[in-house]
Amino acid sequence: MDKDFSQYKKIISDFRGNVLKPDFEAKYAAATKNLAKTDRFLLKMELKRLAAPCTRLVDLRGHVNGECRPYEHEERVHYLDDLAIKVFEESVASYHGYTFGVYEAVTNTENNFRVIYQKEKANIQIPALKADKKILEKTQYPAKLYQYGRYYNRAEERMNFAVSITVGLNDKSEVQATSSDLSVNGCKFRLNSLEPLKLEQTIFITFTGFEQEFEFGKVNRFEYKIKNIQLITGGQLVGVERVYQEGQESDGFKAFLKGFIRGNKRRYKINLDNTIDAIQARSLEQFILPKSSELPVFIEEQKGNLLPKYALTCNNNQNTYQYWQDEKSLSTLYFLITPERISQLKKLRARNKSLLVYSFIHINQEKNYFYTADEKQLLEDPEFMQSFLGFAASKESFAITELSIIDVEPASAHSPFALSDTLTKSNEYLNMPVPEEVKQTLTELPYIVVVNDLSDERLKQDYAQLNFDKINTTKLKKFGHKRLTNPPVVDEVGINYKNQRQEARFIYTTPSIVEISGLKIKGHSQDFSASGLKIILEKPAVLTKGDIVHLSFPNLQKVTSSFDLKGLPYEIIHINKKKNIINLRVYVEQHQHIGRAFFKLLIDKNKNKLTPDEYTLMSPELAKALRNVYSCSSLIPALMVQTSGSRYKMEVLAASENENGKLIASMGALSDSGQLYNLYPLLNNIQAVTDMSVVLKKMQEDDEPFCNILYIAIDPSVSSIEQSVTTRYESDLATPALKYEFIRDALKKGDFYCLQIKMSRADEPDMEHLNPELSYISSYAIHRGKQIEQDIWSVTGVIQLFDITQEALIRNKFYPSISVTSSTKKENVES
Repeated sequence: MDKDFSQYKKIISDFRGNVLKPDFEAKYAAATKNLAKTDRFLLKMELKRLAAPCTRLVDLRGHVNGECRPYEHEERVHYLDDLAIKVFEESVASYHGYTFGVYEAVTNTENNFRVIYQKEKANIQIPALKADKKILEKTQYPAKLYQYGRYYNRAEERMNFAVSITVGLNDKSEVQATSSDLSVNGCKFRLNSLEPLKLEQTIFITFTGFEQEFEFGKVNRFEYKIKNIQLITGGQLVGVERVYQEGQESDGFKAFLKGFIRGNKRRYKINLDNTIDAIQARSLEQFILPKSSELPVFIEEQKGNLLPKYALTCNNNQNTYQYWQDEKSLSTLYFLITPERISQLKKLRARNKSLLVYSFIHINQEKNYFYTADEKQLLEDPEFMQSFLGFAASKESFAITELSIIDVEPASAHSPFALSDTLTKSNEYLNMPVPEEVKQTLTELPYIVVVNDLSDERLKQDYAQLNFDKINTTKLKKFGHKRLTNPPVVDEVGINYKNQRQEARFIYTTPSIVEISGLKIKGHSQDFSASGLKIILEKPAVLTKGDIVHLSFPNLQKVTSSFDLKGLPYEIIHINKKKNIINLRVYVEQHQHIGRAFFKLLIDKNKNKLTPDEYTLMSPELAKALRNVYSCSSLIPALMVQTSGSRYKMEVLAASENENGKLIASMGALSDSGQLYNLYPLLNNIQAVTDMSVVLKKMQEDDEPFCNILYIAIDPSVSSIEQSVTTRYESDLATPALKYEFIRDALKKGDFYCLQIKMSRADEPDMEHLNPELSYISSYAIHRGKQIEQDIWSVTGVIQLFDITQEALIRNKFYPSISVTSSTKKENVES
């Protein structure tokens, strides 16, 4: 309707919600007696339209100057900010339901960007919104913490059902209670008093609420054992399990419960708490692990020695994995993870400490020679330590690596779906137990050493200022590693939930020549597919991602005259840190690509002769088991970035149960809610967060992570969060002196943290992996299922939070004219 009713606002307001009342016509006629007949009719139609029921969903994310959150009304989930919720509730009360009048009131609030723009265009003075002041003074950035890795399956379904029961605590004492859920062999009930209960205590329950309507045999008092006790406001929530005496396993009460739950579970709803928790955590795990920047290395015991055996790799940690390779692309992780360092890591773990290793690579006669020194070795000679770090930082190959150790728990290799054994046969393969041969392999892997590459050009510049003119070359040689004739083999295992490759890839070595801007670089292929290949160059080259190069294959040209295999255009889609391994895909300049046609024909005619590159090694089940083991143990928390309309929101933290970092605890202490964590230390710099959002919008899934460094000071003695927490980005502390002053002041007043954040664009979720649990939830609570699915698809980025405080303190120790005077700092540096 195009008519402008703005001049009738008072009449519309007075009659909203009154259209269906018996006296509407009389009152309306009296109120509009001075209006023209046509206007009176159109206004009445407008009032009836506004009072008509509405089914539209409201999503204000990105449309209002406020933080939106899910708001449920009559099983519909809207996304509203605080102002919109207030308007919604007031309008629903006036219209006596959700109508078009409610919808339009909510979508035209004062803080709606469209409304603001229209008023600005009309030169209407816009009053300062209280919400703006709240945003300027915002000190709470609430986030919920999800723990992934362990998913607790229930032996049977539970139905939410409240029934009166009598609980016999002993022969003399009985209390009245009400059940909250029921299963065939157990239940949970609420006590409105604090009783002296303990785990494994035997109690007796009489289901008095059932006795009035049902019969299930002569016995009406049943024995249960307490399995869990939860203190709640005003009482206790107690979970119990049925105890059967010999011959009771199939009594009448058990048969009654089976039929009762089967017949009523859709009416009273299945208790889905554990399944919802599982899929929420499992979906986050699926986003995070394939974007891991840390490199998990499984350690195998070989003839009494602990040596690296399996490395879990993905796109983000490929540079770390490839750094520790020699010129033949053979792994040299055994130089980094030595038996001595493993022993040291086991001691440091008890103090929640890691081990820093500094390294560089010397190339002589086209052979790689690795030099590594860990902080324990260097601290034994502080003068040489300074020289070594300055000398190493002068090398292009300088790297800072942090090592941590985790025990392998073979039981966590199996991650069952939390479906109470209701999987259909078509989905059973997704829930298969770990094969025996994989179990045997896991028993031979006692530890995981997590390799974190902290290398950053900004950190390197700090170390490069250290003087190394008088370095002792004799001492330096002691840190060089001898090349082994038969080095231990480290197998690469891919972290993936589904095969991201669109076509088969085969291992094949043939000489190749890479040409760019007249420069020719020799190399050889490692593997190929019809549309791409990996090339290992004889020497590092100045190439970057996105470059178009031209490839020639001299040996392959000898075996074909039908194809011209010279100067074929390819695009570089990935290059390693050493600049000697490039991944390429065909670059189509015209309608076809000769290289793609040739390799497709080569594959078709030689499928039985070519060796496929499985990437996940010899057993997909082994890859899955190793991934599950690591997910239960990961020490690196992650922050999820989700879309909220046209903007991003960060309200979800994810970590494994083993995460024990002090910063997470500090963010919990800063929160005004006991169930949430306050991300203020990470997000209080609005400009920096905005810049990250701009970067994320431009990122692709296979891009390298965007990296930044945060310096955080928290003074727990100050109650005001704004005054207690100070956050500086690397760009804010441009010189070593400024960093030193910040760290010194932070340690004097309270706690200091240094974080390296690595942000990646998230891949699309593998819904085949998530659908069994999601479908189970949707079958009993469709609105919850839709909400969870929407949350899954809203994830667009992953930010891993690496605590590099230990490295920052060591780096700080060598700043010019600095002596460690703070006892706290001294303890941290020397440990």
